[in-house]
Amino acid sequence: MRFAVIRFPGSNCDQDCVLALESFEGVEASYVWHKDESLEGFDAVVLPGGFSYGDYLRCGAIARFSPIMKAVRGAAADGKLVIGICNGFQILCESRLLPGALIRNRDLHFLCRHVFMRVESAESSFTGAGEKGAVWNIPIAHGEGAYCAAPEVLEEIEKRGQVLLRYCGAGGEVGEETNPNGSVGNIAGIRNLEGNVFGLMPHPERACEAGLGSTDGRFIFQSMIQAFRKTGATKTGEEAA
Repeated sequence: MRFAVIRFPGSNCDQDCVLALESFEGVEASYVWHKDESLEGFDAVVLPGGFSYGDYLRCGAIARFSPIMKAVRGAAADGKLVIGICNGFQILCESRLLPGALIRNRDLHFLCRHVFMRVESAESSFTGAGEKGAVWNIPIAHGEGAYCAAPEVLEEIEKRGQVLLRYCGAGGEVGEETNPNGSVGNIAGIRNLEGNVFGLMPHPERACEAGLGSTDGRFIFQSMIQAFRKTGATKTGEEAA
C-alpha cells in the first residue's frame, strides 16, 4: 500500500508520518510537494500537522488553494482514503471535504499533551482495527483545535455516525472536564458521509512507539491498511449509517 504524505510550506509532522507508516509491513510512504498536481500511483493520502503557510488568514485557509489539493479532492471523489491530522484536519474543513471548522481553543492557549479519546464507532476505515468504546491515549498539539459547526450540521453528523472519536477521561467518561479545547460535543475526529475522508486533531503518528508514551495511534493507520487490503480497490469508503 502506498501513502502520499503532502508537504506544504510549514508542515512539520510529515517526517513523523512517513516514519510511522513505514513501520507497518508492506507499506510505502512518500512525500508529495504542495506544488505537484498528481497523486497517481498512491492508494491513500495523508495531510500532516504543522503550520501550513504560517497559519495566515486562518489555519488551512491558504493551503486549500495549493495545486495538490485538486488531486486530493479527486482522490477523495474516487473513494481513496484521505486522512488529515491536526493542520491537515483544518485544511480538509477549509476545503469543504469535511463539515465544520476548527477555531481557537477555549482558553486561548496552545495545548501540547496526551489526551484520552473514546472510539465512537469501529465501523469505519479509520477505526476498524479497534473496538467501539475503547479509550485511546494520543497526544494533541494545537492552538486552534476546537471543532465547531452549525447546529443543523452537528445534528446530521451525529445522526449519521460521522463522529469517530470523542475526547474523554481515562475511563471513557465524556464531559466538560474531559474536553481539552472546547470542541462542541467533545468531538476529536470526524469522517465524511461517504466514509473515506477523516480528520482528527490528535496526532496518531506521535503515538506509534512505546517510547513515546503510547502505541494507540497505530490503530488508526492499521485500520486504513486493513480497509485497503480488504477491498483490494480504491472504493474503500463506508456507506452512511
